[in-house]
Amino acid sequence: MKVGFVGLGSVGGKLAGSVLRNGFDLFVHDLDAEAVAGFVARGARDGGSPAQLMAECDVVITCLPSPKACAAVVEAMMPSVTEGKIWLEMSTTDSEELKRHAAAVTERGGFAVDCPVSGGCHRADTGNISIFAGCDRATFEKVLPLLTTLGRRVLHTGDIGTASTLKVMTNYLATANLLTVCEAMVTMKAAGMDLATTYEAIKISSGTSFVHETESQVILNGSRDIGFSMGLVKKDIGLFQQIAEDNDVPLEISPMMVKIFEEGIDRYGFDAQSDDIIKRLEEATGLDITAPGFPAEMVDDEPEEPGYEVTPPR
Repeated sequence: MKVGFVGLGSVGGKLAGSVLRNGFDLFVHDLDAEAVAGFVARGARDGGSPAQLMAECDVVITCLPSPKACAAVVEAMMPSVTEGKIWLEMSTTDSEELKRHAAAVTERGGFAVDCPVSGGCHRADTGNISIFAGCDRATFEKVLPLLTTLGRRVLHTGDIGTASTLKVMTNYLATANLLTVCEAMVTMKAAGMDLATTYEAIKISSGTSFVHETESQVILNGSRDIGFSMGLVKKDIGLFQQIAEDNDVPLEISPMMVKIFEEGIDRYGFDAQSDDIIKRLEEATGLDITAPGFPAEMVDDEPEEPGYEVTPPR
């Protein structure tokens, strides 16, 4: 199988690495020529352009930073979509836009799968990340062998668009966890608590979360390097807020979170690490929320395992 990959950023580059590592014939494209050259040096082929990539490959995966970028790439590759071609969209994007592009792919005889990932860049790097897949069941079964190479747990969520809707929700929850963890650690520091002890107290208690067990470590190290920008967080929680507004749900916490990240972007920049959001509280209190013994970046130390489909209870 020839697999094309468009978007070799912090997540996409790691997912493309799993495709290459597992023996697929990989073609890549990115606006960053150095990223493409790096993959070519490892054995991939330069795809040239989105249209060329789609013409050459059986499956094309896109993993891009915004709905606008996704739209530009999909529209560029659309003339090369022919009978049997498969497009996998692994970006976190707007579900309505995704459904529109998927319909265009289907009209040309192709197949479209809405399959964002969740679990952090470090798990994308090892193929242990989780994947949501929105498409009809027959298409899901067609792409499942590839998806179980890219990730460990694969959930079929329903029709096109359902996976992106659920992914936006999970990113909203992760962001809420991040903000409360920041407030908790700053408050404990102000109260005189040791931060390493605070970390462990949260970890072994009902207050723990995936975000705490990963992002709190790089916050305490001081690097704050989680491989995800404030701008991307703002995009994702903004998409969640839009879903709520479209469905007349009067949320209270969500708008506050959007406002916090808008302020963070104004202070630290669109490309600042999302965990730098704790600086707002550090600056307001004069406290340093760091501690020795924590890693500068997250590394998945679990061995790569074959993926499998997760089935919800019925």
